Amino acid sequence: SFAADSEPEKEEWVEAMRQAVAAALSTAEVAERVWAAEANRACADCGAPQPEWASVNLCVVICKRCAGEHRGLGPSVSKVRSLKMDRKVWTEELVELFVRVGNAVANRFWAANVPPSEAIGPASGSDERRRFLVAKYREGKYRRYHPLFGNQEELDRALCTAVTTGDLAETQALVFCGASVSCATGDPGCPSPLALARRSGQRLQMEFLMHNQTSGKTWPRAGDPRLCRAEFSRRWCALQDGVFSYYESERSAGPNGEIRAEEMVCVAHNAPRAHGLESTFELYTEAERLYLFGLDHPEAVREWVKCLAKCFVPPRAEELLSLEFERLGRLHYKGGLSLERAKEGWFALAGSALHVCSGAGEREEPLQLRKLQELCRCRWRGGTSLLHGPYSMIHDASSALSRRTLYIQGERKLDFLGWVQAIRRAAGSAGDTLSEQQLTEADVPLLVDRCIAYITQCGAWLTSEGIYRKSGQNSKTTGLLEALRKDARGVRLKEGEHHVDDVANTLKRFFRELGDGLFTKRWSQDWLRATALEDEEQKIGEYRRLLGNLPTVNRATLKTLINHLFRVQRFSGDNQMNTHNLAIVFGPTLFQTDGKDYKAGRVVEDLISHYVKIFNVNDQEMKKQQDEITAIMKMREAASSGTQQAGDFICTVYLEEKKTEAEQHVKVGA
Repeated sequence: SFAADSEPEKEEWVEAMRQAVAAALSTAEVAERVWAAEANRACADCGAPQPEWASVNLCVVICKRCAGEHRGLGPSVSKVRSLKMDRKVWTEELVELFVRVGNAVANRFWAANVPPSEAIGPASGSDERRRFLVAKYREGKYRRYHPLFGNQEELDRALCTAVTTGDLAETQALVFCGASVSCATGDPGCPSPLALARRSGQRLQMEFLMHNQTSGKTWPRAGDPRLCRAEFSRRWCALQDGVFSYYESERSAGPNGEIRAEEMVCVAHNAPRAHGLESTFELYTEAERLYLFGLDHPEAVREWVKCLAKCFVPPRAEELLSLEFERLGRLHYKGGLSLERAKEGWFALAGSALHVCSGAGEREEPLQLRKLQELCRCRWRGGTSLLHGPYSMIHDASSALSRRTLYIQGERKLDFLGWVQAIRRAAGSAGDTLSEQQLTEADVPLLVDRCIAYITQCGAWLTSEGIYRKSGQNSKTTGLLEALRKDARGVRLKEGEHHVDDVANTLKRFFRELGDGLFTKRWSQDWLRATALEDEEQKIGEYRRLLGNLPTVNRATLKTLINHLFRVQRFSGDNQMNTHNLAIVFGPTLFQTDGKDYKAGRVVEDLISHYVKIFNVNDQEMKKQQDEITAIMKMREAASSGTQQAGDFICTVYLEEKKTEAEQHVKVGA
């Protein structure tokens, strides 16, 4: 572990080390062979010379800057590899494929209709580059449409013919205009296009198909998954005796295809108009295929989803069917005291809660996803009996006693990626009200908790003159607020990067723009009227009554904020922010008024002044707060005297507090 004197110096060292590692690992053999094709000597997207990266499924050679934006498109759109470092990827067939196809053939398809005003060059910025690549590959905006586009059966039939020939350009156009790489061929001996290519000895066709094997979607594989109505094929569907069949018309003698209950692993109800129709749902199968169906009647779609789920969910997990779930399916997981072997479970995502029913039929406590401490993907190692594939690790913090780590394992990549995206959406902030934010285990928005923790982590900031009265830089406040609203869990506030006044202003902006307000529209006027009560005890009693009427998250957030302001005013001799001054700032902010009504400030002043009584603060809470305030004062005294005792004292308090917390966890675990 190394430390640098400054952030710029650290970044210089990191970049230098990266370049050294890259140079040590690289080999130019593959690059020289791929560059043998003249079109491959310039980036397929911006034209930069000597590109050292490639998208192996799109068959384009790209520069380092475009490669970064390709990664942002996701591996389902572009699989990025290095020409010089990913040596094992570059088989003889793949190198030959890039020489034969490469940028020349690929751009005749992907960039057939690029307006000069939208083209990018080597000097283009990241935002402009990103917009162009999204339009080019994800949306397929500039592509040359195949004449059979929109006719799924004809596309699939044409693909089965093309893979038996050497026409790679035709295969590429068919696949990226919607032909299914895993479509049925009608030949029992060669059930897939890959098998047809193998029988025909078409090595390069096989290589291209293998890098583009994904799902049974009926839209262009690398195109925008948000379909328009015209890209759907109208089918008549029936669910009977555990078989889901779809027909060309109501008069068809036999079905176009069937999906049996034992093949189904997951069903998902999409957001309204996600794919051009009012309501759609997805059905995933064991064979890594995804089927998309839709109707213009949401209730009808909901009924189909329920019936399909009931068809493949076993009786031991049927209680999950009573939930208004968005996604339901089978996964493997491990957690609790036993982490040695994964067990099968049935999962249902309903709102921001993830419900789990074990293979034995035991219902586990739901995970409140907005209260997660951490959510990440990892590789799960630990036994040959485990299935391989991508995995998700979830740290749950819904309560102090039920804090746990849950590992979720996906058997099928396509199905699992759907779960990852759905869980991440559910774990994020969903709106502008308090209850829709990411929360701590104490039911306080993580955004509020992060800002307050940052301001109080250093005693000098609590004593900073004019704290909360100064506005900070508007652009930095706006950017920080947007980042925290999007995913407060992923934002790390750091000294040197974030100024205390910007963080303080972010907190104020959050409350001022909060949907329904902290005191809620229903009760805010009652809070203001309470200031007219002359008897102090009666007024405190009314405040306590109104506090009890607030929703749980609002009540917890108000207590946390007033607790923080109570600390701030304890240092008013230094920061010049006594109770009255804080009330002037926070009254209009919390009640979202123009500041002309003095009663808003009076409420905040009363809450700070009578904090202990109104919020029923016990002796233990007060002692902890007093210890923290004493620690900050000692730090300031030591700083002024030039000694290091304050630092030692703070470390001691911190370590003792953490030790106590660790002991509590040990007791809970035991």
